[in-house]
Amino acid sequence: MSNEMNTSTLAHRTGRARKGLWIAIVVVFGWMAIGGISGPVFSKISTVQENDNSAFLPESAESTIASKITVKFSNQSSDLLPTLLLAVGNVSPESNPQLFAKLNSYAGALGAQILPESKKPLREYFIAGAPLQAIPSADGKAVLINVQLNSKIAGENIDEEPILPLIIDFIREDLEENFGGDSIETHVTGPGGIFADLFGAFGSIDTRLLSTTLIVVAIILIIVYRSPFLWTIPLFTAALALAFATMIVYYLAKADIIDLNGQTQGILDVLVLGAATDYALLLISRYREELHLHQSCFTAMRVALRGVVEPILASGSTVIAGLMVLLLSDLSSNRGLGPVGSIGIACAMFAALTLLPAALVLVGRWVFWPKKPKFDSEDEKLSGLWSKVGNLVDRKPKPVWISTAILLVIFAGFSFTLKSDGLAQTDAFTTRPDSVIGLEKLGEHFPSGEGTPVEVVVKESDLQRSISAISQVKNVASVVPVTNFDVATMTPTKDVKVVDGNVLLYATLSVAADSTEAKNTIPLIREAAKSINSTSLVGGQTAIGYDVDQSSKRDNRVIIPIVLLLIALILGLLLRSIFAAALLLVTVVLSFFATLGVCALVFEYVFGFEGTDASFPLFAFVFLVALGIDYNIFLMTRVREEAQKIGTKAGVIRGLTVTGGVITSAGIVLAATFGVLGVLPLVFLAELGFAVAFGVLLDTIVVRSLLVPALVRIFGKKIWWPSKLSKVGID
Repeated sequence: MSNEMNTSTLAHRTGRARKGLWIAIVVVFGWMAIGGISGPVFSKISTVQENDNSAFLPESAESTIASKITVKFSNQSSDLLPTLLLAVGNVSPESNPQLFAKLNSYAGALGAQILPESKKPLREYFIAGAPLQAIPSADGKAVLINVQLNSKIAGENIDEEPILPLIIDFIREDLEENFGGDSIETHVTGPGGIFADLFGAFGSIDTRLLSTTLIVVAIILIIVYRSPFLWTIPLFTAALALAFATMIVYYLAKADIIDLNGQTQGILDVLVLGAATDYALLLISRYREELHLHQSCFTAMRVALRGVVEPILASGSTVIAGLMVLLLSDLSSNRGLGPVGSIGIACAMFAALTLLPAALVLVGRWVFWPKKPKFDSEDEKLSGLWSKVGNLVDRKPKPVWISTAILLVIFAGFSFTLKSDGLAQTDAFTTRPDSVIGLEKLGEHFPSGEGTPVEVVVKESDLQRSISAISQVKNVASVVPVTNFDVATMTPTKDVKVVDGNVLLYATLSVAADSTEAKNTIPLIREAAKSINSTSLVGGQTAIGYDVDQSSKRDNRVIIPIVLLLIALILGLLLRSIFAAALLLVTVVLSFFATLGVCALVFEYVFGFEGTDASFPLFAFVFLVALGIDYNIFLMTRVREEAQKIGTKAGVIRGLTVTGGVITSAGIVLAATFGVLGVLPLVFLAELGFAVAFGVLLDTIVVRSLLVPALVRIFGKKIWWPSKLSKVGID
């Protein structure tokens, strides 16, 4: 009878294993099919980006309203993308008339030049009817050619390559070839040149950022697992998750359902690779534990999945909830990050809970070689470094939590010194591209705002009074009305153009049009214009920058509290405890402010950045709080599991010991992936990468390893209030 039961049990197990094997094979082949379909999209994703700030503003922004009126003064004036060609040297018409005449002829003939990639003349990309001529500086040491590109080309491509950088690169090379030399210095700058350089920076997301991230993750996984084989499976899983997410985002952006810009794409890459690898580390760690207790790989995986599915889903849901709150943003670029990032996290979770376990059970125990987990062998995680950390917290919980809390509070004190008033576009690069150098040279010989004036719409009856009031504003170099003739050269005439009773004024600033100082001048110009007539409107590139910064600050005030509330609700439901949810939230928020404090010091005194983008605090908060809470979720779900068996005080020490290695490894992976953002020559991404990398390490090494376990050790089972575990559980 016993033999029959054993035979029946063995047959049942064999049948379950065979069924599990076929399921695993189907899952792996299904994911490979997804990879085959989505792979080609990688090279196309940059073609659906939108990187123009004006496209991100809400309809209620004053600069947006103004643009709807200014367009009436020229059939295409709202599509202007000023591109400034600058020649510096002995080029004045008085001292070098031949060279000046050559520059003037070059300007007139520029539109006839053929762009090699499209085989079309450049004039097809210029605003129709805008004359081109050489304008000498007052000091006779520079000449400016103001080329009015049609801004619509910023969204066009040739053979899946953005056309704007191709045009700017062609003009730069042609200008240098014709006039460059020892005595003449040439540059292409202005909004057109800056946008082209931004496109170039974003273009490296597809290649340099992605390849660097994959290499960094691979190195860390090899070190963590000390296996020549195991690292390939989580990396393969993360890569397919990214391919799947990229394909979904591409088609949604192509259909104009979501907005995608270069920054969002870069964040998507590192977010998916980092999150998918983190989930993989958690599952593999638990799977390895279970292989010590179960002979069958399928049984071990089934038990491991039961143990990690809740924290992985809770972790991913927390991040998704935080990201989706960005849909409340005034800026469509921020709103776009919400669904884009959420899609990435969802794909990372899906891959980690389907592809990864299927691949692991197919390859069996040998993939862990040379440290293959043996059935009934001792789990090495109960000894070593993290058992020592656990013993420290167990013996001295009060000194541990007080010392770590003081350290965080000190760092947090510096957060109030962070400069987050916005960055000039020229300060947006970690390098010095031609457009940045050109703007500096422009400011030496022309009013810095030349070619990119502030646009002010006033009533015809208020013309002279408005000019007088605006001219008195600090940083305003000149104010001229648009005429019926040379709109592009802004030459004032007596024949002022009037449309629907309105007049358009061009206010040229004495400071760089994209600088923080210029943006801070916008409210002064608005105040001056509205003091004459409250219906006056102020727009243009500088006003757009100012309105973007104001919308970012509004988002900080509205979105951050909502994210905190959502995360608190998720934690409360997951841990069945209001007390634990509140405690974890407070520690992560303290960690966030400590990170901002360190950023304030590092950005100013180490990297020498001029400040941060106005949206930086919001992005840093969403990622640090949403991602930082993940590690507390991983820890506390295990602590709760152990507390039901051996009590809370003993359970938190065991939970810290068995999860310490994997959670710290996960933190290092996520920190490294975000740190890779620093390879791109963009200040915002470099700053965000540093903030998330440092914040995640601070959270995993200090908050999750010391502060939280020490506090839980002190409070004991009270931490689970108001659940039953706080009343009947072992303390």
